Amino acid sequence: MQIIAPDLAITKPHFKVLDGLRGLAALAVVIFHFMEIAVPDYNDSFIAHAYLAVDFFFCLSGFVIAYAYDHKMLKLGFKNFMKLRLIRLHPLVIIGSLIGLLVFVFDPFSQLYQKYIGQLPAMFLGSCFMIPYPVVPERYFNLFHLNPPTWSLFWEYIANIFYGLLLFKISNKILWILTVIAAAALVFEAQRSGYLGVGWGGDNVSGGGIRVFFSFLAGMLVYRSKWVIHSRMNFMGIGILLLAVFMIPFSKSLNPFMEPAIVIFYFPFLVALGAGAGVKRRAGAATLQDRICKFSGDISYPLYMVHYPFIWMFMSYVEAKKPAMNEMMLITTVGTLVLVVFSYAILVFVDEPIRQRLKYILIKGEKKNS
Repeated sequence: MQIIAPDLAITKPHFKVLDGLRGLAALAVVIFHFMEIAVPDYNDSFIAHAYLAVDFFFCLSGFVIAYAYDHKMLKLGFKNFMKLRLIRLHPLVIIGSLIGLLVFVFDPFSQLYQKYIGQLPAMFLGSCFMIPYPVVPERYFNLFHLNPPTWSLFWEYIANIFYGLLLFKISNKILWILTVIAAAALVFEAQRSGYLGVGWGGDNVSGGGIRVFFSFLAGMLVYRSKWVIHSRMNFMGIGILLLAVFMIPFSKSLNPFMEPAIVIFYFPFLVALGAGAGVKRRAGAATLQDRICKFSGDISYPLYMVHYPFIWMFMSYVEAKKPAMNEMMLITTVGTLVLVVFSYAILVFVDEPIRQRLKYILIKGEKKNS
């Protein structure tokens, strides 16, 4: 039996600015979800295009996975690769599902759970094991009602499976061909749906596959082609370039053309730019930017995976109390800050200890069975 050597379980150094951008995108997603409840019409939202953060995540994932595993997949093997990915991703899938279940049942502003009490076990298990179960029309038929962002993890796992079985060993020529085909599919999806904010619901699930199909491959292509843009730009400068996308006004006429262009050309460019930023910095004490990027990267995944149950609670409050806009903006501001702190606590006291323990058990078990 193949053993996961300790050096194979250790990841390569992170790209600091890319870590920071990932956290910035996660923060934009949280604000976007608050705004969806406060201002349902995207035309009136100042952050209407933050759903494209998911495409940025997928592109970043393709780049990082190729960077971390291309050189060691043959030695590591598919089984061990997936074990490591499960350890990295799945604790927060289950944690988010549990939080979602508790918030749904104990929501002080809604009794909606009573209508679905017989389906709660299936909803919870579906969320934990990422089996789509869109059964709540009152909440837009999300694939995973208890924790809607799980839909993107569903597609992330599928991308990881394809990578571990096939993509890591294909030639750059084949990767180019697949990426071009995926880009054409993305353009088609944008024309068909009118925008790229799809993949999360029972009636648009296939759009998620198309989004990850292109962006994951594009991220791999950025790494494989060594498209790293060395520059003096820092996290703040590149972060502004990323946030600018999320704040583009919503336009039904322009979205089918503008959004594919952003995802196909601009996001890979930002990944290449972020990968090359600050790489020539001399060794020494961590700068303020380094600390910000590390914190941002650390909380990005927990923030993304635990925030949405509280968005449902906010929605219940808005439906029940019909608060004024200034009150909703205050809740959005304070709620976002509280969720950042909550996510950091989940990371430090729950997620990291679980992952460290699972890695220890995995390596010890493999040695024992060898």
